[in-house]
Amino acid sequence: MNIAVLGSGAMGCLFGSYLSKRNTVFLIGHNPEKQAFLDKNGIIVRERDGIETGYHPHAVSSCSGLPVADLVIIFVRVMDTLTVLESNKTIIGPNTYVMTLQNGAGHDEKLLKYADSSHAIIGSTKHSSSVVEPGLIFHSGIGKTAIGALDSDSDIGFISDELTACGFPCSVSESIKKQIWDKLFVNTAASSLTGVLQVPLGFIMDDPYANSLMRKLIHEAVEVAHADGFECFDEDQVTASVVEVIENGKKGYTSIYTHVKTGQKSEVDYISGYVLKRGRELGVPVPYHETVVSLIHALENRNAQKIN
Repeated sequence: MNIAVLGSGAMGCLFGSYLSKRNTVFLIGHNPEKQAFLDKNGIIVRERDGIETGYHPHAVSSCSGLPVADLVIIFVRVMDTLTVLESNKTIIGPNTYVMTLQNGAGHDEKLLKYADSSHAIIGSTKHSSSVVEPGLIFHSGIGKTAIGALDSDSDIGFISDELTACGFPCSVSESIKKQIWDKLFVNTAASSLTGVLQVPLGFIMDDPYANSLMRKLIHEAVEVAHADGFECFDEDQVTASVVEVIENGKKGYTSIYTHVKTGQKSEVDYISGYVLKRGRELGVPVPYHETVVSLIHALENRNAQKIN
């Protein structure tokens, strides 16, 4: 396939690299110097066992001259999704599948502006990665990937098969919104805390106070998920799943951590903020989520002022 990956951060580089094993991959980023470096030198992926492998997707800073893609995968910050899709719309044709594997929830309406419901795919992955240095990423977390088209009758099994063949074991889910909640638990209970505390993931497990906060956030999120119609979630099982993700990536830093540290606007409104929004809509109190969202925005503002 011709695959375009929008975003050349840690996750974009990971998926772009693995998918380039069997496909023509264009890794599209906004920074010309960075893209030129990646295109010349390639990307090295360091696995958890220390083994490093080099890959060479085509890194570009513009979609100009690129063919219409068979598949577009979005890995930019959630708040940048519409802007990036608009600037790359020439590679999206009537038969192009547009897929998000971004954090958070509420992506449906954005995708439908550029693809019909049979070609709009929402996904969730438990793979994680972080940038070690330019051109070198650490593949810190491994887990299942699930995807689902907004039109449940759409046959997207071939995309799932290709992801699996390239190293991302994937399944097609008939309840993709359940999968989104499953990923949301990790991000709202652990990633958001790393932003507030400015620590790697492992600190959440090792520090008793942070660990207690994580469990309170899980409890609130599960309560909202139950009210949202997903009573299938068991709090103990959710907690065990979150703990497993953290243990697998204890030295890793999340995107929320980085954005807060550098005074950028983070994705918290689409993660913890989504739980807060749905909690209010469904009448479920979520005071810990409200506090976390407010703290992250305050830290964003403070660090932005320091930098400027």
